[in-house]
Amino acid sequence: MGVTIAIDCMGGDHGPPVTVPAALSFLRSHPDANAILVGREEILRPLFADEALRFGERLRVQPAAEVVTMDDPPAIAMRTKKDSSMRVAIDLVKSGGADAAVSAGNTGALMAISRFVLKTLPGIDRPAIATVLPSMTGHTYVLDLGANVDCTAEHLLQFGVMGAMLVAAVEHKERPSVGLLNIGEEIIKGNDVVKEAGELLRNSGLNFHGNIEGNDIYEGTVDVVVCDGFVGNVALKTSEGLAQMIGAFLKEEFKRSPLTRLMGVIALPVLRRFKRRVDHRLYNGAPLLGLRGVVLKSHGSADALAFENALVRAAEAASNRLIERISERMSSMNEVKA
Repeated sequence: MGVTIAIDCMGGDHGPPVTVPAALSFLRSHPDANAILVGREEILRPLFADEALRFGERLRVQPAAEVVTMDDPPAIAMRTKKDSSMRVAIDLVKSGGADAAVSAGNTGALMAISRFVLKTLPGIDRPAIATVLPSMTGHTYVLDLGANVDCTAEHLLQFGVMGAMLVAAVEHKERPSVGLLNIGEEIIKGNDVVKEAGELLRNSGLNFHGNIEGNDIYEGTVDVVVCDGFVGNVALKTSEGLAQMIGAFLKEEFKRSPLTRLMGVIALPVLRRFKRRVDHRLYNGAPLLGLRGVVLKSHGSADALAFENALVRAAEAASNRLIERISERMSSMNEVKA
């Protein structure tokens, strides 16, 4: 039997009209996978009634009466909504009923509930959010993206381990390169926390490249970029804003005159290929690393294609022993310290 994904179908900006079609498409392209649709049964079942027989036991519904909204404070969502689709999906991972959970819902609530239910792995103090960004050489994994705005050097070391194990699991690179995001490549650059983290990473046994700068993220200098959540979130949002601005500028320039419109038509195949290379939907799905279970956060505004890609990433992480890899690596490092 293949990997089983528990899907919070009620979360996100769009809910079941996006999550259910994405789940069906995922099952079509992954014949060994299984999906558990978590949410209000009366809403979910009509959305796949025509294909219920096709998937049989590979597709089932787990009822959940409540929904965590995007505005719910994490503490309220965790304490008062114990029958929410988000909580039930994570409970399925805890009980072994599912190998991974995916939600497009409230990020703070997802992190709080996941940490409360699943707990962190031995040696991991704080879970981190990782994402993949396009680069000149393919793509680059970056963490943390906002779960931890104040970090110690030890936390950054743990992020490096978790990121490396993530790439090893889903990209099948046994020694992925790790870089520490800094204001310069020199060892003497950065604040005290970053300097200390660099020393820890150099002695960690990881394939540590050294300090890198912001431009290295998109040049593909390393496989994994490590930073605290404050810096990571600013870098991500700045990148998203820059991409939107470039797209808007291109549209404006091609609409400037009849001649530029004609040039736009001629360049359309190139523009379409460019759009595919930087399409954020292809990189959707940010794992919450450091937990005793696989949980992925989808972008709240994800469409069906983007959400399906999050399901694919969850299946890859679960089937390639992501949790075990992180746990084994942390255990070996602790043995060396002892």
